[in-house]
Parts: sequence; C-alpha cells; structure tokens
Amino acid sequence: MNVIDTLCIIPAKGCSTRLPNKNLLPLGGESLIARIVRKAIATGMFSTICVSTESEEIAQAAKLAGAEVPFMRPEALSHDPSTIVDVILHAIEFYESQKKRSFKNVCVLLPTTPFVSVEDIKAAMNQYTASSINALLSVSKTEFPPFNAWVIQSDSEHQQLAPCFPESPLRYTKSTECPDTYRSNGAVLIADVKQLKHHKGYRSGAIMPYVMPTIRSLDIDTQTDYEYAIFLHQSKKFENE
Repeated sequence: MNVIDTLCIIPAKGCSTRLPNKNLLPLGGESLIARIVRKAIATGMFSTICVSTESEEIAQAAKLAGAEVPFMRPEALSHDPSTIVDVILHAIEFYESQKKRSFKNVCVLLPTTPFVSVEDIKAAMNQYTASSINALLSVSKTEFPPFNAWVIQSDSEHQQLAPCFPESPLRYTKSTECPDTYRSNGAVLIADVKQLKHHKGYRSGAIMPYVMPTIRSLDIDTQTDYEYAIFLHQSKKFENE
C-alpha cells in the first residue's frame, strides 16, 4: 500500500440547516468551497486534497477548484448524530480500501472558515510535524472567560441566576483577572491517522494548540456570520485571503 504523509480532507455537506448551501456561498468572487481548496493547494503541503460531500453541486465546484472528489459521501454522514470524526474515518477507509493509499496524518480544513490563511495552514502543519503530539487544533481566545459565567435555573415560580461552575474558585472573579481561555475555531485540525483510527477520535491524548487571532477565526454558520464575513472582506482587513 502506498503510504503518503498527509491527507487533506475538506468536509462540505450540502444539507446545512441554519444556513442552506453555506459551502457554496460567494465571497470575494469565489465560493467558500473553492476558496478553501485554493488555499489548501497553495500550501504545497498535501499530495491529496479530498472534498467529502453528498452534494453533486458542491462536488462539481470542488473538482473545478482542483480538489479530488473520489466518492459521494453517504447521506447518513451529513446528518446528526454523525460527527466530523465519522466523516474523516469514512474518507480514510475509502482511500485505504479502494485506492490502496494510506496516510500518516490527516489535516481537516472547513470551507466555512474563510479567513484562515495559507500561512496559518502551513504554520500549523510545521508546528505539528515538528512535535511528537498526535493532534493539533486551531483555537482563538474567547471574548469572555467561562469561569464566572451564569446559568439560569427555573422552578415553578421564578427564574434565578446561579454560577455555571459553582466549585470554581474563579466564579466571582473579575473577567480581567481570570486566565485566558480558548475555543476551537474550526479552521485547522491535524491528527495522526493510526491514533485516530484506534481511538475513533482525536481527544484521547494531548492536543497541541495553534493560536489564531479572533479576526481570522470567523466560522460561518448563520446569515449574520455570512454578512459579517462580507463586511470583513470588503473592509480589506486581510492581505492574503
């Protein structure tokens, strides 16, 4: 079996619910799917760039942009409770069983993160390959630390606020005095294929962070997100999109 270093997978389902056909939305004269395929190619770091989709329209756009679409994703993998890991494992299994090609690592890029840069992807890959850790996740700093967040509790008569983390010593600490916290921004996920297959996930061991600025961390999931992306693009805040 031909063993290649890294498979780039771009998941792009057509049946997005909150924002229909979001992966085909235009931004700066190209669709989101074409945009991320272009960036993946520009890194020069992937011998294989695979788009996983159940949509014929997305598949056609991906092929025109230069990606492989060697299979149509089973419809079930585009709906809950299927996860991104299920999509990754399906693609890996296809290449191993049908193409007789095996990969050491997998890098997942989402079309809905339109401002991740080519340099981000390359830097994340270089950071990952220089380490012995089996997974890397791109993150950005959260606007508000969760330690002193509130939940609303209800009884038969009224609602009241309660600490989200009642045991935390930081539950009443000013946000400016709390440690920085980070969230996954969906831009880049890199994982060791052998470990991913064994554990059916990438969270079983240490995960290396690749920290991105908030302004490049937008993940389009709603119409408001999309309109904000258009605003950011038109404001020319990015040199290399």
